[in-house]
Amino acid sequence: MRHYFVLISLAFTFFLQGQSLHQIPKNVKRSSISSFENFNGVINNGGKINKGAKGHAFEEFKAGETKTLLDLKGPGIIQRMWFTVRDRSPEMLRAMRLRMYWDGQSKPAVDVPFGDFFGFGLAKVVRMETALFANPEGRSFNCFISMPFKTGAKITITNESELANEMIFYDIDFVELKKPEPDALYFHAFWTRQKSSELGKDFEFLPRIEGKGRYLGLNMGIKTDACYENTGWCEGEVKLYMDGDAQYPSYVGTGTEDYIGTAWGLGVYTNLYQGCTVANDSTREYAFYRFHVPDQVFFFQHFSGAIQQMGGEMRDYIRRLLTNNAPLKPIMVLAGDKTIRLLDQPKDIFDAGFPDGWVNFYRRDDYSSTAYFYMDRPTTSLPALPGVKERIN
Repeated sequence: MRHYFVLISLAFTFFLQGQSLHQIPKNVKRSSISSFENFNGVINNGGKINKGAKGHAFEEFKAGETKTLLDLKGPGIIQRMWFTVRDRSPEMLRAMRLRMYWDGQSKPAVDVPFGDFFGFGLAKVVRMETALFANPEGRSFNCFISMPFKTGAKITITNESELANEMIFYDIDFVELKKPEPDALYFHAFWTRQKSSELGKDFEFLPRIEGKGRYLGLNMGIKTDACYENTGWCEGEVKLYMDGDAQYPSYVGTGTEDYIGTAWGLGVYTNLYQGCTVANDSTREYAFYRFHVPDQVFFFQHFSGAIQQMGGEMRDYIRRLLTNNAPLKPIMVLAGDKTIRLLDQPKDIFDAGFPDGWVNFYRRDDYSSTAYFYMDRPTTSLPALPGVKERIN
C-alpha cells in the first residue's frame, strides 16, 4: 500500500512538471552520471580502470581531505545523488562537509554537514523513505531534489574530522541541457545550531534572505536540557516571515508536532513529507522533518523562518522546577475550560489563587537544523557553516 502512494505521488509530480515518463523533454541534451568510475560522466570514458571491470568504485576519505565529486560547465539539472560511507557515526556525519556551487560562484549555495543534509536531524541515521530523501536500509544516503544550473555546477565534500573514513562511494545523476531554463530557481541549504539562548527568543532556522524563491522545508534536531526533566518541549510554533512581514509572521502554526502533521507529542514515524526520525526520552534527543511539496510556500521579496522554544507541564511540576532555579517563564495556563494568557494577564504562578492546570512555558534547549529552499540567485548573504567542533560538541 505504501508503494502505491509513492507511485501516485511521483505521477502527480510529473504531472505538475508538465512531463511524462514516455517523453523526452525538448531541451535535454544528454543524461549521465558522475562517480569515481567516470568523473563528470564523460562520453566513452566510464569504467576504464581494470580493463572495464569494477576497478574504482570507492576511495579512502582521509582526514582533512576535500574531494571534488562533480565539476560541470554549461546548463543542466542534477536529478539524484547517492552516497555510502563506512563510518556513519553522528560525529563523522557532522564532520563531513558537503558544498555545492552554481554558475561559477566562489560562495556555495549549499554548505552543510553531510548527515544533516540528507534529512537526518542530529546526524542520527535511520531507515527512511521520503519524497526528497531516502535511506532504505540505514546504510546509504539518497537525495531526489532537482537542482538546476545555468552555466556550471560544482560539488565537493571535505572530511573535517581527525579520522579517515575508510570508504566513500557516490554517484550523481544529471542531465545536460541545450540551453538554460530562464525561470529555474537555484537550490540552497543552510545549517545552523543554537545551544542556548535567552528565554523567549525563537530559534531562527533560516535568517532573512532577500529575493524571490520557494521554501522547501527543513529537518531539525533537539537535545533538551536536563534541568527541565521530563516536561514536554514541543509546544513551540513555527513562524514563517515573508513579503511584508516584520514583527509578526503571516504563517504561524499551532505547535511543533502539529507542524509535522501529528499531535499530542512525538513518536517515531517516517512519511513522504513529514516525520520524526528520533524520539528518545531517555537521552532527551528528538529529530523531525517537514517538506512543503504539496503545500508550496513561495516568497517574492524576502523570507525567514523560526520556531518558538516552548514546553508544557502541570502547575505543581512547574512550581518545583522554578524552585530548583530551572530557567523558564510561564506564558499560558489551561485550567478546565479556561485559558489564561499570562503575558496579557500577568499572574504569579506561586500565588495561592493561580489555577491548577497545564502550563505552557518558555524554555531553552539545544537546537540544530537544515533548511532547504530555492532562490532566484546562486548565492545568498547567509553566514558560513560553523566549525566542526561547534557542529559536534
